Amino acid sequence: MNRSICSVLFALCIASTLAVLTIGCGSKEEPAYFPKPKGFNRINLPAQTYQSLPAEYPYSFEFSTAAVILPDTFAMAEKYWIFLYYPRFNANIQLTYKPVMNSTQRLGGYIEDAYKLAVKHQIRASALQEQRLTTKTGKTVTLFKIEGEVPSPFQFYVTDSTTHYLRGAIYFPTATKNDSLAPIIEFMQRDALHLLNTLQWRN
Repeated sequence: MNRSICSVLFALCIASTLAVLTIGCGSKEEPAYFPKPKGFNRINLPAQTYQSLPAEYPYSFEFSTAAVILPDTFAMAEKYWIFLYYPRFNANIQLTYKPVMNSTQRLGGYIEDAYKLAVKHQIRASALQEQRLTTKTGKTVTLFKIEGEVPSPFQFYVTDSTTHYLRGAIYFPTATKNDSLAPIIEFMQRDALHLLNTLQWRN
């Protein structure tokens, strides 16, 4: 074979080898692509501080400075029914008050309604937990913690059995993915428990 042709072929082989090595090394240095896992938006929560309820209600407690008092505007709303509305979360704690008037029949009806309102979420709930606790002021409270995509993940009622009955519920405007809103739900649950631990009846 002609010496010049051999030289050309040798040069081409060297060039091809270098090109392959260069491409191979370059591919090793490139980072592998992995799709990002689905995540949730970061939720910045306000400081958990409290203020006193005005004296115009037959009950008193401390509620969050992140909330404002709004009247309940539902058609069936009664006097002293209010919303503790959280503008930042577009959520509220609805409070419904009923006078007992020393009537066990009245009280039994109120408690039955509380259970019905909690149980109606079972269609979409993954779990419903009932719990009783005694507050710092000696009041017995019944709590309902509802897990799943429900608009009301936390409800409660408290009564002195003779004069006062108060029911509360955390509400979001629509059924929510509670895993994504867990920090807000926990924040509002702590507020609800603080409300209950500072609750006093006004005669």
